[in-house]
Amino acid sequence: MALHRMAPVDAAWFHMDGRANLAMVTSVMLTARPLDFDKVKALYAARLTRFDRFRQRVVEHGFPLPVPHWEDMPDFDIGQHMHHVALPQPRSRRVLMQLLSDLVSTPLDPLQPLWQVHQVDGVDGGSALVTRFHHCIGDGTAMTALALQLFDTRRGTPIAASAAASLHERAQRRHNRPEGWIESAFDGLGESARAVLSTADTAWQTVRHPQALIDRAALVAGGTAMVLHELLKPGDPPSPFKGRFAMPKHVAWSEPVAIADAKAIGAQAGAKVNDVLVASMAGALRAYLRGRGVDVDHTTLRAMVPVDLRPPERALELGNDFGLVILDLPVSERTARARLQTTKAHMDELKRSAEPVAMRVLLDLFGRTPKAVQDIPVSMFGSKASIVMTNVAGARTTLYLAGVPIEHIVFWVPHPGEEMGLGISIQSYRGKAALAVVSDAGLVPDPETITHRFNREFATLLAAARRTGTPAAKSTARRRGVAP
Repeated sequence: MALHRMAPVDAAWFHMDGRANLAMVTSVMLTARPLDFDKVKALYAARLTRFDRFRQRVVEHGFPLPVPHWEDMPDFDIGQHMHHVALPQPRSRRVLMQLLSDLVSTPLDPLQPLWQVHQVDGVDGGSALVTRFHHCIGDGTAMTALALQLFDTRRGTPIAASAAASLHERAQRRHNRPEGWIESAFDGLGESARAVLSTADTAWQTVRHPQALIDRAALVAGGTAMVLHELLKPGDPPSPFKGRFAMPKHVAWSEPVAIADAKAIGAQAGAKVNDVLVASMAGALRAYLRGRGVDVDHTTLRAMVPVDLRPPERALELGNDFGLVILDLPVSERTARARLQTTKAHMDELKRSAEPVAMRVLLDLFGRTPKAVQDIPVSMFGSKASIVMTNVAGARTTLYLAGVPIEHIVFWVPHPGEEMGLGISIQSYRGKAALAVVSDAGLVPDPETITHRFNREFATLLAAARRTGTPAAKSTARRRGVAP
């Protein structure tokens, strides 16, 4: 049976599973009308299975040190991955949260392709579609692009594989060339570095022509120096977000906030929408830590944040193509406005940083080593931060799943390793954004407290923006019928 060696960065994420923290992404799509399970299953069979990764399992293969490979699943049966259940009584949001928490806490079957779908009926008169996949299949950008192939932009679209999926399939075959262990572990490093530098050239708009090679080399060297500087920093202090984990997890998500409101808030500080959402998250975390007895005025809290490095021409490819940065969250700032200003300053600094490119090179390197070797640097990086945080931009217009409009989409990012006890994700959809939290049930048993605080912090910032009378805030207030 044909084997295809897993790309080194994807292998790094395959090995990222901790003892109790799994590198697994979970999403839920809510519909106001019930879904037809037979139609949903037919749609996934027609569209998803055209992507090789969803018909392949992972096996460790090679000598002297085995490395992850993709292997076609013998007698692949999509029925092993598609499940249909009803939400237990009293069919409340709390019951749905408990069901989602149970799913997030359950490992995927390692003998099968690493994904699973549950259709849950009886959710506020509609359905929820819960999707789980291992991070080695793809990152947030890849999976968002995949979602646009699975779901439709108009009602009544026939269930058929899209042309874009065929394009992806051809692109994927180009990256599936088998490699020997010696070649991939040593000779491939130069090619890998060149690929990363090429990606960095696109992402960071470095200069071209003869000076480009020197500049790109300096870019990675400078980023590596930044990574080493981060490693020399003391780790985040003990808090409810750090500790030894057990398998049970809890999930929660916020009420959605309007992107237009986030723009109105940002207008007074020259801040972007992302700055506003991250600042609101920081305020929520400050309030939560203070409620748990932490001296928030004299503490640090850092987040590990992915930075997308995938060029537009590779948008339809699965896999992982991002770097990581460590973001200092302004939890010691005492006012919402100060937290927004500090967040903007930190985010602006990271946008000019070469650190993501250097981390992408390091992930590629780690992915070429056995898990026992990779666990050492993962532990080192994990000690420097307390949470994983990511932000994914979704569709701006309504998407349809088997003919039914999707009302709401949220997802939970994994927080792998042995020290970071919290994963936070922000997903936008149809002009709104929601914050989702997954936590170790023993460390943070009440993640809904954080999501409620996020909405309160955002409301505080919006009220302040309306009081200042900025044009954007006044426009937003008029649209909503609220006096600025």
